[in-house]
Amino acid sequence: MALEILDTQLMDGLTIWGLLVIGIIVSVGVIVARIARMIFKKKFAPNMPVHTAKTANKLIYYGIIIIFLFAATASQGFDIGGLVVGAGFLGIVIGFAAQSVVSNMISGIFMLIEKPVKQGDTVEVIDSNVTGKLIDISTFSSKIQQFDGTVVRIPNEKMFTSNLRTFILSEVRRSEVTVGIGYNENIDKAIDVIKKAIQNNVVYVLMEPAPQFSISELADNSVNILIRVWYPRDDLLEVLPTLLKVIKNALDEAEIEIPFPQRVVWDGKDSS
Repeated sequence: MALEILDTQLMDGLTIWGLLVIGIIVSVGVIVARIARMIFKKKFAPNMPVHTAKTANKLIYYGIIIIFLFAATASQGFDIGGLVVGAGFLGIVIGFAAQSVVSNMISGIFMLIEKPVKQGDTVEVIDSNVTGKLIDISTFSSKIQQFDGTVVRIPNEKMFTSNLRTFILSEVRRSEVTVGIGYNENIDKAIDVIKKAIQNNVVYVLMEPAPQFSISELADNSVNILIRVWYPRDDLLEVLPTLLKVIKNALDEAEIEIPFPQRVVWDGKDSS
């Protein structure tokens, strides 16, 4: 009686017994997938970037379950051809409806393979005007923590197709400031004063490559001196504020004028 019940057909080619077999095989697949995931976490994940390990972990787990599911249905002679065809049409419909989702997922995979940037890098997404520390690359989006502490979520497609500026690859960086002096001041003297002040007071600035000085503009109210300095990449927040303070104090001590905008108002009458 029990065997007859188990042999009862639920649908063409599938009995209760067959359904039980499929359930057992899939359950075994889940167990194997969990074991494989555990082995991967212990043996391989520690040597991989965090975001890469997370993505690979999901692919291994669900991939094994899907393989066991197909094996289970095939073992019972269940024809999944129609199901696959139907799933294919459904996939096309969903694909058109979710193009951005699929695009973000594929872009995320390409980013993990190409690795234009990695977690922990300081980057600038030029097209989105976002600069900060890359804290996560997930399946569909990436997260960047800006310098003010806020976190911006950017779709992976935009990250992958945008121009990315990274601040990590080079050990040194260059910044520039412009300082204006009065037209009646000696340019060579002003440059010498600034150079000595930088050498003696700004510990972050590198002497090799040496700071560069040039006249950038003869402006309306001042002669503008462009100053370029090199420094270790991690000292950005210390260099520029210190540099401006040192230059201002040095020019004040040397009594070199830093002019402010001035206007001469003429009433149209001859003052002679």
